[in-house]
Amino acid sequence: MLRAAVICLFLASSVAAYAQDCPGNPNALGISRTIVVDPAEHPRVGSFQYPETLPLRDKEVVLTFDDAPRPIYTEKVLDILKANCLKATYFLIGAHAKEFPKVVQRIHAEGHTIGTHSMRHPLTFNRMGTDRLTQEIDAGIDAIAGALGDETLIAPFFRIPGLLRSDTVDAYLQSVGLMVWSTDVMAHDWKRIKPEGIIRRAIDRLDAKGKGVLLLHDIHERTASALPTLLLELKARGYRIVHVVPATPELPATPSETQEWVFHAPNKTPLPALFMADIKNLNEAMREGRDIGGIDFCGEKKTTGARHRFATQKHWSLRRRHHAAAKPAPAVAKLQREAKAAPAKPRREAKIAPAKPRQEAAVTTMRTD
Repeated sequence: MLRAAVICLFLASSVAAYAQDCPGNPNALGISRTIVVDPAEHPRVGSFQYPETLPLRDKEVVLTFDDAPRPIYTEKVLDILKANCLKATYFLIGAHAKEFPKVVQRIHAEGHTIGTHSMRHPLTFNRMGTDRLTQEIDAGIDAIAGALGDETLIAPFFRIPGLLRSDTVDAYLQSVGLMVWSTDVMAHDWKRIKPEGIIRRAIDRLDAKGKGVLLLHDIHERTASALPTLLLELKARGYRIVHVVPATPELPATPSETQEWVFHAPNKTPLPALFMADIKNLNEAMREGRDIGGIDFCGEKKTTGARHRFATQKHWSLRRRHHAAAKPAPAVAKLQREAKAAPAKPRREAKIAPAKPRQEAAVTTMRTD
């Protein structure tokens, strides 16, 4: 009951804290703050591969989406983000941007940060020479700039396809002023898993780290299906979404200390995950206890009449189930009735054969002559 009271108060306080951030959607997660970063000062982020990550506070998450734009699911994800007043960081593929420029324009118009993800997403970046790197990176930027009509609308953020980094790639990207984004948490939504698997991976791994950059792919149906529930779970657990934008001459970087960029694992082991489906099951179990004990979910007293009525119904329900379980199957019952009706057969005495006389052992006489 103590856990129930905590959940009840927490959910109520969450709604009060975030409802005002997104008019028309009291359940929206919303943006808690925006941070400005300078690629020249911090050229590589993401604790999955680098010593530094974004200077996030506990329970802060940055949403990032790779491989857009594609029709249908990219737009579904954009609809979900808009309904929740959220801003994400997109890493677009140049070939996709060239094919679907209207979707690129919508991503920008709705306030999301646009980074780049190469021209054609080759999974060979870790083996590329400088000439090929230049071609893939520049062609991707040019294609996205063509869709937007203005290259300055693109953030100097780059995510390496497949996260297949090398020292050569990192050095080249830094030399051209691009900030490399790895990640802190992956939900592995590019694999053939169900939406529930995406949600559990994201939540479990965020709980283990306490905060971080979350990598998702908005081009998959399973990701679009998982996102609404994932956002509800994040809110229920007290997570806050942070938007990231690049520094400009007019917009200086958010002040931060060097140690804030270094990832530190939480000191405490996270509690086992309690998902919304688990909370629903818990509510049902507690509702039964509430009706018997006279205490509701948030501590209100229930009437004696209702409690007595429920207890009586529960009693007879249990008795009916007991008798049903104890009743033998029809075939077994028939055999039992026939066995009772048949006269008892006299007990057969065991026939004992008469004992055979014991044969004396033959004695052999040894001749001495």
